[in-house]
Amino acid sequence: MELPKIDLEKQKEAIHKAAGTVSEKVSEAAGAVSEKVSETLDGMGNDNGFNHPDEFRDAFMLHGPLAKEGYDWWWHSFTGHNVKTGEEKAFFIEFFTINPELGGKEPVFGQLPGNKEAGIRPSYMMVKAGAWGEGACQLHRFFAWDDVTVKDEVPFIISAEDCFCSETRTMGRVEISDVEAKNHPEWLTDAGKMIWDLQIDKKVSFNVGYGAGWALRETDAFQMFWHAQGMKTGFTGTVFFNGEEYKVDPDTCYGYADKNWGSDFTSPWLWLSSNNMVSKLTGKRLENSVIDIGGGRPKVGPFAIEGKLLSAFWYEGQPLEFNFSKFWTLTKTNYKVAEKKNRLVWRVEQETPLHKLKVEVSCDKKDMLKIRYESPDGGFRHTNLWNGGNGVGTIQIYKKNISIKNKWEWELMDDIEIRNVGCEYGEYPKGTIEAEAPQELKDRFENEH
Repeated sequence: MELPKIDLEKQKEAIHKAAGTVSEKVSEAAGAVSEKVSETLDGMGNDNGFNHPDEFRDAFMLHGPLAKEGYDWWWHSFTGHNVKTGEEKAFFIEFFTINPELGGKEPVFGQLPGNKEAGIRPSYMMVKAGAWGEGACQLHRFFAWDDVTVKDEVPFIISAEDCFCSETRTMGRVEISDVEAKNHPEWLTDAGKMIWDLQIDKKVSFNVGYGAGWALRETDAFQMFWHAQGMKTGFTGTVFFNGEEYKVDPDTCYGYADKNWGSDFTSPWLWLSSNNMVSKLTGKRLENSVIDIGGGRPKVGPFAIEGKLLSAFWYEGQPLEFNFSKFWTLTKTNYKVAEKKNRLVWRVEQETPLHKLKVEVSCDKKDMLKIRYESPDGGFRHTNLWNGGNGVGTIQIYKKNISIKNKWEWELMDDIEIRNVGCEYGEYPKGTIEAEAPQELKDRFENEH
């Protein structure tokens, strides 16, 4: 596949030319004011609720303390169809960045024994690509920071050689031989080859609100932030995966796009999302619906908050949110994930005074993989982080109504079958020593609070 050429030199020249100028500083100040005004208006009332895209939250976040002890990534997952057989296959593409201030002419790997002994932290941009189902694999290609171009302004752009990602397009190539994968365990990669060129259309967003807002980002309050700019996303284009060609169509890709950033990962770590839905009550396909659930054990400064999830259900244009960070919604949450011999099962139940949500999802282990990341401090703690894109399950959504007995009771709004579910769960093994927040972030948190 001949990838369209990107004039990276012109991009670099434009970005470096703009850097440090008065006009850029004015633009940044105006952007900060614009974002704060936008968040204020959103908090005062928004008919779309959480469906509020925000290019500021989707921007590159590794500045200040996070530049030397932080990560930031843009994640995309979707389904394509084999052009020869029609077979459905689920894919993912991620642009992962870590500790840019510590980088230079070569990628720095935290899992190399010498670096671990010396306390040298990782620094690189990694392009992660792969697939779930038969032949599931994750492929890692690394770039030194001197070879990476990042646009600090919104909307974001990040690129290196023939790999590119923005709000509206991604393209790239990752190819790892069996010998390379075997000889470089520090890459945490499988072997394989994937090439792609995709247009991106982010249709529905999950803006978690104040939990990832300007004020908390300025103090780096949370250990792990989340923003789903496209929890329902249409992808259009082509993927070549291990010798097979797949077409990706916006109507059948069931696409998803989000980002995470921070100083470390959460444990436990839970994620569920789907926009392939059919009502079991009416038999109707729900074309304008999507659900997104994430969280586990968020940390605010040095303090952990147990058993918290952020959930958004866009139900045929109606926003139904279950968000612990919006304390005034009085959200209650219970969840359990069971790892069985051959599959994982997620059960989530949340309610506010007006609505209740029940979700159950299962995914076969044979269709999943254990996704691998190293932390900004060089640790590799999530050794059992199950990740898949072929989950199946159900959603029941209820609303509270007054009954004929003059009592408030739950009334079933819909009972829904969901497929092509993105799903993830993992906990650190027992005895794992969790990373502490970087001292600079601790100091900032204490000073601000």
